[in-house]
Amino acid sequence: MSRFPLTSSRLRMLSATSLLLLGGLFYSVCHADIEGQTATDRQVTLAVTSLMRSEHLTRHPLDGEIATRCMTLYLKTLDPWKLYFFQADADNFMARNDELIQQVRRGDVSLGHDVFNAFLRRVDERVKYADEFLAAKLDFDADEGMVSDPDAAKYATTPDEARDLWRKRVKYDLLVLKADKTEGEEARKKLSRRYHSFVKRMHQTDHEELLEMYLTSLTMSYDPHSTYMSPSTLDNFEIQMKLELDGIGAQLQFDDGFTVVNKIIPGGAADKDKRLKAEDKITGVAQGKDGEMVDVVDMKLSDVVKLIRGKRGTLVRLEVLPLGKGEKQVYDITRAQIELTDSEARGQIFEEKRGGQTIKVGVIDLPSFYMDMEGARHNRPDYRSTTRDVGKLLDEFNDKNVDALVLDLRRNGGGSLTEAINLTGLFIDEGPIVQVKDKDGKKQVYNDLDRGVKWDRPLVVLTSKFSASASEIFAGAIQDYRRGLIVGDRSTHGKGTVQSLLDLGRQLFQIPNAPSLGALKLTMQQFYRPDGDSTQNRGVRADLPLPSLTAELDVGEADLEYALPFDRIDAVPYDKVNMVDQGKIDRLTALSQERQKASTDFHKVLRNIKRYHEQKARKTVTLNEKKFLAERAELDLDKEQEKDRDEQNDPHRPIFERDFYGNEVISITLDFLQQSKLAAR
Repeated sequence: MSRFPLTSSRLRMLSATSLLLLGGLFYSVCHADIEGQTATDRQVTLAVTSLMRSEHLTRHPLDGEIATRCMTLYLKTLDPWKLYFFQADADNFMARNDELIQQVRRGDVSLGHDVFNAFLRRVDERVKYADEFLAAKLDFDADEGMVSDPDAAKYATTPDEARDLWRKRVKYDLLVLKADKTEGEEARKKLSRRYHSFVKRMHQTDHEELLEMYLTSLTMSYDPHSTYMSPSTLDNFEIQMKLELDGIGAQLQFDDGFTVVNKIIPGGAADKDKRLKAEDKITGVAQGKDGEMVDVVDMKLSDVVKLIRGKRGTLVRLEVLPLGKGEKQVYDITRAQIELTDSEARGQIFEEKRGGQTIKVGVIDLPSFYMDMEGARHNRPDYRSTTRDVGKLLDEFNDKNVDALVLDLRRNGGGSLTEAINLTGLFIDEGPIVQVKDKDGKKQVYNDLDRGVKWDRPLVVLTSKFSASASEIFAGAIQDYRRGLIVGDRSTHGKGTVQSLLDLGRQLFQIPNAPSLGALKLTMQQFYRPDGDSTQNRGVRADLPLPSLTAELDVGEADLEYALPFDRIDAVPYDKVNMVDQGKIDRLTALSQERQKASTDFHKVLRNIKRYHEQKARKTVTLNEKKFLAERAELDLDKEQEKDRDEQNDPHRPIFERDFYGNEVISITLDFLQQSKLAAR
């Protein structure tokens, strides 16, 4: 799939490739020919609609407003750039809102099938336009543009308008490839594979995937975080929380019809085998020594992963086209348990010279608030936990006389509420961490009940607009207690709601071994800081903000459709630590700004921010080749995002990057330590 400039809501709606960890942490829902609904579809739909009406935080009725939202989201899920449907198609579907409500109340999702099958027909039609323009001579000197904001895009009203949309789409995709040094016949062949592979994958969608897509459009009509998880998605969610699975230990991505190895997981079976490499293409999969080799070219990623995933100790054979080689190879790999270390806490100590002294700064990178829920339920002594792992790192830092700590939450999208509360307790003596309010207005306070702290020295919490949910509970409590300094983007993501995971099989059948029907991740509560403020929509505002491009992107809660509003409740009593005050923040800010003024790197960030807003305001991208390449040379947001994604997926990435930004965070930490020592005298 080609990429458009990342402005407005397009960042969250589009990615260059679909990533999936074997067997599957993340994958994109793919789409196929669907005939009729099943009895399971009906059971799941009835359960989801009943729970949404009775248990959702807002208690919003299942009415016309929800129906309009649902169909709007469903159409955007299928056709976010309005490249496939005609305006008449969309109008027809939107006019069936009453029918949608009546259907889902009785467990009927046939309207979702109707829309999807119409989508398939349009996809089949549009690929013919793509083929036509790939074979034609296109004018790249013309001064014309293409809409680059999905919210500003419009459906075609006639076949001629649809053809023109695709003429521009093909031109844009060819220009993107040319900017990436792929052009001529090679570029046209690459795009042809891409377009036709997309069509094939759309026709591979099964009932489970379509039901998940349609019901999630319904649940997200209440708020952005209520979603239906199919059984497969639920399995992947649980894997992510416990940080382990069985497989070969490779992360895959779908790229123009091929399943491509994105990275090899250190310590996994493929890593120990040494043959499979990043960027190799997997073209076939077979089970055991004698199983038939199944062709997986153009197969959707989730299905490829199902073939490769399996019990530890079993054999899988992979037909592989190694990078840069013309002949296929067959690798037999024995599956094994994989530790998913990418999301676990990692620590590092830096020694800094300041005022003739050597100062030790400890950094902990915490990508998520994880907990092995099954292990915790069964009281296993070695179950994985954020608080346990961070506690061990803090013990190590204390043993080595580390002077100050940076806790990096910049890419932490949340996780376990329990872990957020327990982790905060490592830094404060005791007291309230978070308040929670349910649909009935009942409030509950969650306290740290353990006396004592693991870390009593200066603390800097590093956040970004991607720090969400449990990260914001932690950062908000640290800020309210004035226990540490919040540094980073102007504010965090702004997700202030609490979701419960309801297993639908158990909900329906009330038996231990209920059939797997997936789960409903349902927003049932909203959380509030000890001072009474919600983080919803507003986030946690940095004490000392640093300029960055991520702070400007439309990726926060307030940018999501149907997000709940900010509000507040009464504060609860708590004893402030007062390691941070406004005077100290002002002094630290002044020192940081002086360094930023002298930094060419921070000046470049400010220039990029200005260019980003200029591009965003235009809402179009030029299709004139010279102008397009010139704009890309100035600021290629797609490349910036792809680079960031690759760095996050790099198993060898540093715990803390000592670039200009990281160095400034360390300097702020040293200043904070010095100010804290002066205040203690």
